[in-house]
Amino acid sequence: MFNPFPSTRLPCGNRVLVFDAPKVMGILNVTPDSFSDGGRYTVVENALRHAEGMVNAGAAIIDVGGESTRPGAPAVSEAEELDRVIPVVEAIARELDVVISLDTSTPAVMREGARAGAGLINDVRSLRRSGALEAAAASDLAICLMHMQGEPSTMQQAPVYTDVAGEVGAFLAEQVRRCEAAGIARERLVLDPGYGFAKTLEHNLELFKRQAELLAFGLPLLVGVSRKSMIGAVTGQPVEGRLAGGLALAALALVKGAQILRVHDVAETVDVVKMITAVEGFR
Repeated sequence: MFNPFPSTRLPCGNRVLVFDAPKVMGILNVTPDSFSDGGRYTVVENALRHAEGMVNAGAAIIDVGGESTRPGAPAVSEAEELDRVIPVVEAIARELDVVISLDTSTPAVMREGARAGAGLINDVRSLRRSGALEAAAASDLAICLMHMQGEPSTMQQAPVYTDVAGEVGAFLAEQVRRCEAAGIARERLVLDPGYGFAKTLEHNLELFKRQAELLAFGLPLLVGVSRKSMIGAVTGQPVEGRLAGGLALAALALVKGAQILRVHDVAETVDVVKMITAVEGFR
């Protein structure tokens, strides 16, 4: 048994994720400029077919994002993000049996996405944009709180930590406190250490080594390292050659307590989950 979490279920709007095994979250970027797949799924039909393929491959969650959060990414207007995201959410909710996640920090996208059928808010800014906490609290969606210093446009310029794992934990503790004070039930929360966000390679490696410390929160842990630069820095591989490194980190993340893996390569990651679960057990 490799999962000590007390949480066995996550309410996601009108759906519930039951953690009888770790879950795979498939990435669906409906942006022209995401670092790995920008521009491929900006047409609703293409996005829907890709989502369908990921669900058929075993994804329990589809994470729809309309604003790139790669280092140096420019800001996107509220109207543009809504135009990119909401038609895709509506199409997936209409056609597929899957939890839909909103990869957004924008209150209007949270509100409209919830109405369109989303079940989870995945916010890299941890509800720190004006109005985001209130929008999330007013919904009945699950919420993923992620650690990041600064903004995506500047986050990699000079990140500094004295104790990266301790500081990430302290940040997440404060965000959980904010959510509970706003009336958000603890059972709706998920935590993400934010690999690659305002962290050097050394920070990422140290945080990954100590990831199990975050299990003390007793909340589901989401890990997203798919195709990220930390893999390239270690292996020397370009984005398209980082699958093996990503699967290695996925396996490590699972044995260190992750319950959700956010990935581009769903079928391969589902196989990792099956093998790790077969050997180590789950609950």
